[in-house]
This record gives sequence, structure tokens and C-alpha cells, in this order.
Amino acid sequence: MKILILGGGGREHALVWKLRQSPRISQLYCAPGNGGIAEVAECLPVDLKNIESLLALGEKLQPDLTVVGPELPLTLGVVEEFARRGWRTFGPTKDAARLESSKSFAKEFLQRHRIPTAHYAICDSIQEVRAALTHFHPPVVVKADGLAAGKGVVIAASREEAAQAASEMFSGKLVGTAGARVVLEEYLKGDELSFLVLSDGERVAPLAAAQDHKRVFDRDEGPNTGGMGAYSTPTIIDDKMRDWLVNHIARPVIQGMKTEGTEFKGVLYCGLMMTARGPMVLEFNCRFGDPETQPILMRLESDLLDAIEASIDGNISDAPFKWSSDAAVCVVMASGGYPGTFEMGKKISGLHEADTVEGVKVFHAGTSRRDGNFYTSGGRVLGVTARAADLQTAVQRTYEACEKINFEGAHYRKDIAARTLHKV
Repeated sequence: MKILILGGGGREHALVWKLRQSPRISQLYCAPGNGGIAEVAECLPVDLKNIESLLALGEKLQPDLTVVGPELPLTLGVVEEFARRGWRTFGPTKDAARLESSKSFAKEFLQRHRIPTAHYAICDSIQEVRAALTHFHPPVVVKADGLAAGKGVVIAASREEAAQAASEMFSGKLVGTAGARVVLEEYLKGDELSFLVLSDGERVAPLAAAQDHKRVFDRDEGPNTGGMGAYSTPTIIDDKMRDWLVNHIARPVIQGMKTEGTEFKGVLYCGLMMTARGPMVLEFNCRFGDPETQPILMRLESDLLDAIEASIDGNISDAPFKWSSDAAVCVVMASGGYPGTFEMGKKISGLHEADTVEGVKVFHAGTSRRDGNFYTSGGRVLGVTARAADLQTAVQRTYEACEKINFEGAHYRKDIAARTLHKV
């Protein structure tokens, strides 16, 4: 089979790495890919923000199956446009992807279908924000309605700070057009959980759960990012909780989308807060998470291609996942200054040495390659990932590998999975 993966980050490197293990795949392409992906797949140029560029690539390759990695091509309608031309594509349609592309749509959908989530207000002006804030106790969560690459969320310590954040979103200074509408939410306390399921439009199959670390600095300090690390263990939730999440959140979402005439196929990522009131939905993504995909796929022992085809073909129950009982941890090495301004083009050293650490795989997120060397080309540069029999060993192996890698300004959190380890 000829497989095309759209995207060029750490998630896509993990997808390429896992799909490369399938005996049924003969040709593997990634567009645009990155320096690390180019070692295991043929990388092709494409503009992910332009549907005509994506269609031209499809015409050239005529892929047997396309896997959409990032959110933007989904919101452009790449799935239905490819399907219209007879190219099998994994992911939800543009309308179904509104669960991610519009936080106001997602909140109203959750309310319509009585799925647990935080109290909220949808605001179209700063005057509406100020009026709504009287009903919230600080801290207040301020979210840009549209796509903001993981950076459109501000946790405001006061109503004044919340109004300021909303004002910056409306002005376009903070997140561009994503902030044309703003959602205010009550601040929820608890442990975050990334719960992903594969859907064929009717049925769902849960993937291994993971926990992401969004804040840029240790102890969950600093601004939100696209994700600074994640881990997955077989005990992160028990079977009873997994079944509850399937029956009370994931399946009702898929059924609700179908009843509203918008069938959802692909990956549904439920970002949850495990509160004293029970699990509550924070957000949805309509694709694999980044960096959660890296540790999740490190634990997957069955063929990912089989599961993807089951989603497309409508027989997801025929593709049970097989998971390792090991733990896996991913630590993101980022450019200095991320998620703010950062420089690119820094030479990376120590990658070979890191790969020699037992159980470690270094996934490239923002790298380029020239003259036999790797250079930084993005904010999140590498996802250093390790698998081991227990979480503590996986953490140790990951950080041992991180210490072998160097590039100017390199920054990474030193406390990924620390809260869980301290509970043990």
C-alpha cells in the first residue's frame, strides 16, 4: 500500500514510525515532514494551509490511504475533498472537526447532549466579557474560540486579568483571527487526562490514556504551549473509569454528532479534568494529540494500519488494540523562548548518543537536515520518548537521553510525570 501522512511534527514522526512497522505498507510519504521523518519516509513539499496544494499532492501521488496529522487541513475540508476523488482518508470532515475548530460550538454541543463540562459564557465583545465575568469566581479560563495551536488559553488570576486577555484576543494581538470570539470558563481543579478513542461514525475503541503537560515551565508555571511532555501507563486509569469515559463521554459525542447529521470518523481526543465532581470535558481535538501520540504509540503492539482502516470502513470493533503493560514517557525539547519568540537554525548534537539509551526513541518535531547535520526549525524541536517496565525507569531513561542532546537555547521541563511518581 501507498500511504501519505500530512503534517511535519513530532506526532507525524511517531505515526510514520509506527506505520512503517506494518508489513502491508510498501511506500510511505510524509508532507511536508521534517529532518527526522526523512530518514524513514519520503518527504514532499506541501502547503498545509492551502487546499489546492493538498489536492495537487494527492493528484500526483494517488495514495491508497491518507492520514491527516494536524488540525488545519481538517478544517479546510481535506477529508471530504480527497474522498470526492476516491482517495481513502483518515479523519473527520470539516463540519465534524468543528468540535475542535470552534470552542463555542463544542461547549454548546456538550450542553445539548448533557455531557459534563465546565460552566461557560460565549462572548462576542469586550462588553459581553465584562458583563459575564460578574458570574465567575477567579481564576477564570479565557479561550479563543478558533484554532490557536495550543496557545489560545489563558488562566487569569483575576477578573481584570481575564478582561485584559479577552481584549487582546479580540484585537488579534494574541492569537490572530482565532480570537474573534471568546469563551469564558470556570476554572476546574484536578488532574488532566488525555482520553482518545477511534471512531467509525458509530462505534468507538479507546486508545491508551495519557497525561499531557501544557505549561512551559516546571511545576505547571508559565504560559500554555502545544505540550511540553506526556506519559502513558496501564494504570493511569482503571478499567472501570475507562468504561465510564467511553459510555458517558466518548460514545455520547459520536452518537450526538450522528444524530445532528455530522458523522464523526477518526480520532476523537477528549481533554478531561478529573475533578471532585467527576470527569469534565475541557476540550476536544479531532486528531491524534501531540505529544501524547509519542508515548501512546510506543505502547501500541498491534498494527496501527488495521485500526485506521477499520475506522474508515465502518468496522472499528474488528480492530482491537493490543497494548504493552510498559510505561512510556515523552519529554519535549524546545527552542529557547518558546512559546514566544525563538530563533531557528541551531545545530543539534548528541542525537545518535541519545538513541543508544535503552528503550529510547527520539521523535523529531521541528528539525531540518542539511550537510549531514540536524538543525532546529520550530518551537518544539524533539520529543525524546522512552518505554520501560515501570514509569520511574521510563522517566529516568528519557532524561538520560535528553542530557545527551544539545542545541543552543535548548529548554525542557524536568518534572514530566513527577506528580504521579510522588503519589506512588
